[in-house]
Amino acid sequence: MKIVFYTGPQCSLCDLADIELANTQQFSSLNVEKVNIRNSTDLYHLYGARIPVLKREDNGAEIGWPFDTNALETFLQ
Repeated sequence: MKIVFYTGPQCSLCDLADIELANTQQFSSLNVEKVNIRNSTDLYHLYGARIPVLKREDNGAEIGWPFDTNALETFLQ
């Protein structure tokens, strides 16, 4: 499954989200693409106040911070 991880530079919450993502049972089967929202005006306006955000490419579902490993497990099912 492909996941887009919307992040930004020096984002401590994004670091925490990265740890939670790595703790999921599905992590080894995920294709995670990190996208710096500061590289796009559109993405910055869409996600600037919400990062970190994970988006599933298969169905477009998103989960934004705060989330824990259990919430991620449910999101990835």
